[in-house]
Amino acid sequence: MNLLDIFIFSVNAIMPLILIILIGYFLKQKGFLTKEFLKIGNKLVFRLCLPVLLFCNIVELDSLSGIPWMAVLYVLVIIFILIVIGFIIAKFTPDPNQKGVMMQCIFRSNFALIGVPLAELIGGSAGVTAAAILSVVTIPIYNIVAVIVLTVFKGGEASGSIKAQLKNILKNPLIIGVFSGFVVLLLKLYVADYLPQRIFSDFKFVGTTLSYISRSATPLSLIVLGGQFEFSKIKGFKKQLITGTLGRTVIAPLIGIGVAVVLNKLGILYFEPAVFAALIALFATPVAVASAIMAEEMQNDGQLAAQLVVWTSLISVFTLFIFIFLSRLFGVL
Repeated sequence: MNLLDIFIFSVNAIMPLILIILIGYFLKQKGFLTKEFLKIGNKLVFRLCLPVLLFCNIVELDSLSGIPWMAVLYVLVIIFILIVIGFIIAKFTPDPNQKGVMMQCIFRSNFALIGVPLAELIGGSAGVTAAAILSVVTIPIYNIVAVIVLTVFKGGEASGSIKAQLKNILKNPLIIGVFSGFVVLLLKLYVADYLPQRIFSDFKFVGTTLSYISRSATPLSLIVLGGQFEFSKIKGFKKQLITGTLGRTVIAPLIGIGVAVVLNKLGILYFEPAVFAALIALFATPVAVASAIMAEEMQNDGQLAAQLVVWTSLISVFTLFIFIFLSRLFGVL
């Protein structure tokens, strides 16, 4: 894999997102997508498609064995650091409805959609395996923390009582999707052997139905996102866009990848190249598309969240290339 291949992959990975967003924007300008349609589409993605997508991602795992626990622990520590950085940025964000949006932009990457195939390109089959294992931990954490953040900051520094916040968090469709997925996964791994095998071989319609719904989540969310996007709002968000984009595409990968490289060179912590491929995919990709859908549905600043998805995606075409190049230069890939 040469550097031109890396750049071409970055373009091919990011541009479909941008193009579908532009299609949504174009359809809105031509009157095909009304405000009412976009509002209903947002609810459909948030309350059905995304929860089913998370559920399927978890249930489709074949095993919990072979997990590189040191890499998992490292990733959890880095995510915690990014959450703290995001919290500090949120404290200095004056608009209450933008606090949670800014915070999730810092710690939440588009790992599922872009990261896993990126890890495969960089690290081959070992890279995608490492990414898949890390996704079991990181994707639920991203979604759970995002729900908490968008709930707590909505309308103020800490909106509502703790009991009310906890109730809203537990009722969130994404949280329900994640935890129900883990329940079914555990049943599949540890109980399925005691059930008649024909149950799984003959009756596949439930899994097929859920698979169809999950595959609609990304394109539908991008079209809705494009319909909500307004270029005229860029000036009003200039400071937030610069801060969020730098935080997501520069600061997060510098910490997540840079610390691992330093620890590796010092002999304190050693990761295989496949793990470094997964770390790049985890920390250097743009903010998750779902972050904008969630922000809009949970009464945060959905317009700012949509802008951040677009601009972090555009800038990451170049920053991904830079971080992969530097990783190869330092000999960790």
